[in-house]
Amino acid sequence: MSGFIEGFLMKRGKEDARYHPRKFILSEDNIRYFVKEKKDPKAVLKLCDLNVAFAPEKTKNPNTLQLTYLKNGITRHIYVCHDDPQTIVNWYMAIRCTKLHRLQIAYPSANEDELLEQLTQDFAREGWLWKTGPRPTDAYKKRWFTLDDRKLMYHEEPLDAHPKGEIFLGHMLEGYSVRIGVPIGTRDHDFTFTLTTPERLFYLSAMSSFDRDLWIEAIQAVLNKPLTSYHRTQKSIF
Repeated sequence: MSGFIEGFLMKRGKEDARYHPRKFILSEDNIRYFVKEKKDPKAVLKLCDLNVAFAPEKTKNPNTLQLTYLKNGITRHIYVCHDDPQTIVNWYMAIRCTKLHRLQIAYPSANEDELLEQLTQDFAREGWLWKTGPRPTDAYKKRWFTLDDRKLMYHEEPLDAHPKGEIFLGHMLEGYSVRIGVPIGTRDHDFTFTLTTPERLFYLSAMSSFDRDLWIEAIQAVLNKPLTSYHRTQKSIF
């Protein structure tokens, strides 16, 4: 499939739930989209920092993509859809094809298996969790969590444009771990578990024991995997 594609997609507004027609162009190493065709692009999405996933359940629209990328070092989510399902599939495949080519250029020493792992992929897990701060007096707040490769993000709502926070998940031999429960003296809340990073501890709580087990399993699977050269580049952003 060609690494060039352009056309109009319906984009969800950053501050509201309405969708607006926007022209998108995929070429070379980025995606650009325009509010007005003859003006400068509203945003430029670099493919090396981009993930794209189908998002029908979250948006209640079967022909929707979620584009997640870095903007000035901060993660940004945008949602686009189209009436024709094949158009959405074409965009998805074109982005994968072009991103692989760019990764081959950016990381010439990486083997093919490493690069294929960095192509667009569905999120390992998403859902509601409760999260509290580091102080004993901090309350638990409900947040929407998204596990995107080695990045665990949390949001106030599932379709927020930006996460409230992002946690890099390194290797288990580098000070990262996850376990059931919270330390003594920490406020408990239903089905708690602790995510440990070299910088701090994160105290989380799931909706059920089963849900907690699934989150721990998903996070542990990430911690078990060695970091690639691509991941070490991403780690420097956090």
